[in-house]
Amino acid sequence: MSSTNQNAVATDDRMENSGAFRRFLDTVERLGNLLPHPITLFALFCLAIIVISGIAGYFDLAVVDPRPEGARGRADDGMIAVFSLLSADGLRMMVSNMVTNFTGFAPLGTVLVALLGVGIAERAGLISAALRGLVMGSSPRLVTFIVVFAGIISNTASELGYVVLIPLAAVTFHSLGRHPLAGLAAAFAGVSGGYSANLLLGTVDPLLSGITESAAHIIDPGYTVGPEANWFFMIVSTFVVASLAMFVTERIVEPRLGKYDVSEASEDVEHDEMEGLTAAEKRGLKSAGLTLLALSAILALTVVPEWGPLRHPDTGLVAGSPFLKGIVVFIFFFFAIPGIVFGKAVGTINNDRDVINAMSYAMSTMGMYIVLVFFAAQFVAYFSWTNLGAITAVKGAGFLQAIGLDGPLLFICFIMVCAFINLMVGSASAQWAVTAPIFVPMLMLVGYAPETIQAAYRIGDSVTNIITPMMSYFGLILAVACRYKRDLGIGTLVATMLPYSIVLFVGWTLLFVVYVFVLGLPVGPGSPTYWTPGG
Repeated sequence: MSSTNQNAVATDDRMENSGAFRRFLDTVERLGNLLPHPITLFALFCLAIIVISGIAGYFDLAVVDPRPEGARGRADDGMIAVFSLLSADGLRMMVSNMVTNFTGFAPLGTVLVALLGVGIAERAGLISAALRGLVMGSSPRLVTFIVVFAGIISNTASELGYVVLIPLAAVTFHSLGRHPLAGLAAAFAGVSGGYSANLLLGTVDPLLSGITESAAHIIDPGYTVGPEANWFFMIVSTFVVASLAMFVTERIVEPRLGKYDVSEASEDVEHDEMEGLTAAEKRGLKSAGLTLLALSAILALTVVPEWGPLRHPDTGLVAGSPFLKGIVVFIFFFFAIPGIVFGKAVGTINNDRDVINAMSYAMSTMGMYIVLVFFAAQFVAYFSWTNLGAITAVKGAGFLQAIGLDGPLLFICFIMVCAFINLMVGSASAQWAVTAPIFVPMLMLVGYAPETIQAAYRIGDSVTNIITPMMSYFGLILAVACRYKRDLGIGTLVATMLPYSIVLFVGWTLLFVVYVFVLGLPVGPGSPTYWTPGG
């Protein structure tokens, strides 16, 4: 066969494969678009729980209660029976508790308090300046790793990662003579694909832990899950995810993109320049860094010594201490105070009114989240009251035990399911609020602690963010990419990010298996790997 014919066949194969891939992406997008808004989804779920509980209650659905007597709640005869919300008692319960379901929902207060501090640092310009300084100050040899690493760290204020870092990474790569879309892809992989990894505790940690705790109460009403529950594992994950994404960028994505042709750009990008740090910003970063060190030293004095006032007052240990229970308070201060110091240095914060305005702005961005929480809180409460969650967990745990699915294979399947659901429901909190009341009790009855289950969920929830059009910032990423390649579409962007998704899924899941099952390490401070009734 001539080389011309071979090239024609290869081109036809690529077109055919591209067409099949695009049809797959179109199917995912179409299915995702069929789903209603997450808030509407939760409202519909509440109605569904009411109807299903009525039907199940009519047929007296019940299972044997595997929990210890102290955790059995309504059932005192060794059975878990469905409680119908389509009854007089059910109606009274829903009406009487609607407000307290909302105000008592664990993630609500913790997320809002943490965001107050993050909001000050963000509005002062501290987080943006720190990201720019980190990326622009890195050596050309390490720039890929630093871009991904900065993307992961930016998740403490994820909006800035999308708005600031991803365009900055494209400009950085372009200025170094590398393909700007490779820089965009690397930053996108860090910000979104490594969403749950971080060295710091951010707003996502109390959000997920609160939902996990509520789900755990279906089986163990006294169980607590702190924001620090996955901290150790996420610190390790930060470096692993950054290394994996660097490998994909330099060995797969960038070679595939080839040499950049500026004529493909939709606008003039030839003279794109990075906005460097001003002298005031450099002084501000230095002052904020020294402030952070001082705060860390003060906190260490209250925790490290045996007489530390923030250690457990009875046992003297860090486990179960006021330090861990109040970790959200420290998130607030460790962002707010350095943010104020930085703002004073650069002139973005001059008085108390500026601080108040920064916190007010942060709260103003949470309107959608608060509405979502209202309906999610009702759903979680209904699921618990009706005992549908406990019954589903018992049936599901029995099925898993019957087929012998346990250990690493169980969690690999769980991560895979979470990753697939994430293609359709891009919000981490929305997905976990729906799935946690099912999977957390089910896997607890198999013998695993909620903290371990949550860590596995965070992997699945992260790795497919970068290949689903349902992700809220996907349109923004596409718009930035089109600056450098005018005809770039959704299929091309997803195809570029797909190697990251595959490698992160395999590598991060393997890390989880080795970390938890081979090394037997805790996923966070005081976080057990296994759960036993009454333990």
